[in-house]
This record gives sequence, C-alpha cells and structure tokens, in this order.
Amino acid sequence: MLSLRDGVRGVVADVDGEAPYGLNLSEASPARVYDYLLGGKDNFAVDRAEGERIRALMPGVEIGVRAQRAVLGRVVRFLVGEVGLRQLIDIGTGLPTAENVHQVAHSVDPEVRVAYVDNDPHVLVHARALLARNVNTLAVRADLREPAALMADRELSAHVDLKRPVGLILCGILHHIQDEDDPWHITKQLVAALPPGSYVFIHHLLNLGDEQSRNLLEARTTRYRTKDEIARFFVGLEMIEPGLVGVPDWRPDPEQHFQDDHPVLRLAVAGVGRKP
Repeated sequence: MLSLRDGVRGVVADVDGEAPYGLNLSEASPARVYDYLLGGKDNFAVDRAEGERIRALMPGVEIGVRAQRAVLGRVVRFLVGEVGLRQLIDIGTGLPTAENVHQVAHSVDPEVRVAYVDNDPHVLVHARALLARNVNTLAVRADLREPAALMADRELSAHVDLKRPVGLILCGILHHIQDEDDPWHITKQLVAALPPGSYVFIHHLLNLGDEQSRNLLEARTTRYRTKDEIARFFVGLEMIEPGLVGVPDWRPDPEQHFQDDHPVLRLAVAGVGRKP
C-alpha cells in the first residue's frame, strides 16, 4: 500500500505548515480517521486524536470498522460475481487500504470498470498514485452533496456507461451528511441517474435509542439514524435478501469471524437495493 511519506512523497512537505492541494490539517478527516482505526499510516495528529475520542465513546470500534470493510467486500463479490455487473461507482471511497473495491472486483473479472469518487484531496492524491497504471479504475474529485454535478462529471461519464447497469456504493458515507442537507433527496437524485437494473449498496450507522447512541449523537457530527430513517434511502428500490440488516448478517462469509456479540456490531446496518 502506498503511504503518505513513501508513495506520494512531497505531497505534504510540512504537516505543520500550509497544506497543498487544499488539504485541511486543522480538522480531522473521516477518511484519515478510518485509516487510523484500520491501523494505517496515512493520518495526522488531528485524525489520531479524533480516533482516540471515538475509541473512548465506542469501545471496540475497530471491530465495527473491520466488519464494515468485510461487508463491502461481500457486496462487491455479489454485485460482480452473482449479479454480473461490470461497472461500479464508489462514492466516499476513503484512503486506499487492503481489499479495495477494484481489487475485489478484479479478482472476479479484471475488466470491471471502477470509479472512485471523493471530495478529500488527500484521498485523491493517494488513489491516483495507486491507480496510475490501471486503465479500468478511475479516481474523480466530486462532492456527494452535489449529486447532479457528480453524475455529470466528464471523467466519470467517459469511464462509466450510464446506459448500462451500475453498482452504486455508498459505504459509510451517508451518515456524514446532516439532515439539513437532505441525504434522502441526494440519494434519490443519484438513483435517478442510474439505468434500470442498477444496484445500490448502503452502509449506515444506526441509532438504537439507547444511552450509547445518545452519547454518540451529542459528541459527534456524524448522524446516527434509526432503521426507519435508513430504510427511506431505499424507497423505490427492490430490496435484495436479506434486506436491511446488521452488518455481520448481510450474506455472511463463513470464513470471516467477528465477535458477533460485541455491542459495536449493533451500531450499523447494511442493505442492497435494485432499481427496477
């Protein structure tokens, strides 16, 4: 895996000074915090501090992060291997790590076209360096909160044929969109741009209405939503079995073992819907 100081040396010359490429080092980045919780190297002090704050609020968070990564892999194998999709768009991709979407997809069919979309310049620098020689994989800078512009991006449109079914991946991203930005309308616009026969995967943090959920809601800008609120993202789509379920319960792989009774695994759900 490329690291910030090895694979893309010179991108950040002085982490205490002005950051190039619009990189904001005064605030934690969800992508870099995620990288830290996965044990990665591509993060800064502000991200590690946020990661430790999350650990204090949510003991065992690493279990949840690994489970999220695992369900993403299972979904990609389902979309490519069982459904037969040959185009994937991953929005809010985060930093490259083990078992990236294109790696999982290409283990089934190397010709699958994968488009990564993120608004974090740090993520884009890494992704473009990693994917420079991979003609079937593209990294595009765009903002989920501007779905029309995102789906109309020239690079994306040239790489993905929106007249043919696409797999849209929204893994761990919608809970970073606040209610005032109307993530349901954003999702509706994204789905409207997809052709019939496309699939949508959503992973989202869950508000159980308990004390831990209340503490998390008060302490972070991440929006933990109820299962009914998350189900609204799938309106107009045909839910694929087993429906909207806890992350470990979405088509579990017998070879992947998690502490199924760990409370952190109850704080997220996953589901896949098909556009008729």
